[in-house]
Amino acid sequence: MGLMDGKVVVITGAGRGIGRSHALRFAAEGAKVVVNDLGAELDGTGSSSGPAGEVVDHIRANGGEAIANGDDVADWKGSQRLVQTAIDTFGRLDVIVNNAGRTIFKPIEAHDEADLLRVLRVDFCGAFWFVKHAFLRCTPGAAIVNVASVHAVQTTPLVAAYAAAKAALLSLTRSAAIEGQAKGIRVNAVLPGAIETPMLRENPNLQSGAERLDPADVGRPEDVAAAVAWLASDDAAFVTGAELRVDGGRLARL
Repeated sequence: MGLMDGKVVVITGAGRGIGRSHALRFAAEGAKVVVNDLGAELDGTGSSSGPAGEVVDHIRANGGEAIANGDDVADWKGSQRLVQTAIDTFGRLDVIVNNAGRTIFKPIEAHDEADLLRVLRVDFCGAFWFVKHAFLRCTPGAAIVNVASVHAVQTTPLVAAYAAAKAALLSLTRSAAIEGQAKGIRVNAVLPGAIETPMLRENPNLQSGAERLDPADVGRPEDVAAAVAWLASDDAAFVTGAELRVDGGRLARL
């Protein structure tokens, strides 16, 4: 028996990186998974030739159930379609993992309106729309997990838009947890630290040497997926409004 046997899970931005690990972990725990990745072009079987399709193929090869989805989660209509796809395909929706995210590395004065809105629409607005749709369509016992970042608490230069969006996501988590209680829907957040993904290594602060990382402070995508799976499971039935750091204790040290 897995933590998520029979449950239906939507994971945004699940074609690669941390999102891919979420999808594989939930499938291993017995969930039916909707693997969202922007622009995934589907075939008649609900798979795709892109990264989302590779994740779906891996899940199916190991006996699980999954479909790919290419809707733009930054668009409220795209998020609405994605929720409807999950319900039409599997008959219900139990968990949403708001994982999709993007960042931009620029000093504040170099941002234009498009830069700021591009980050906010994915990292914050997309999650907001999924909370809305979950409150309208999900039944008591459902759970939402928002993937924020330690940058919501402590940050570095050149990522102001990303840090602000993730801080707003934590605020949304608290508000949604309060409003979700009467509906029986839990809402929590995880705050990953430095996780070994391409996004981490593309950070110009690391590339320039302005920021240094102890290898002991770098976690695996699977570490985040384990925390998210627990928060989404019935084992965390009395946990809502929580902000769980998954950073190897990096922020706990002075």
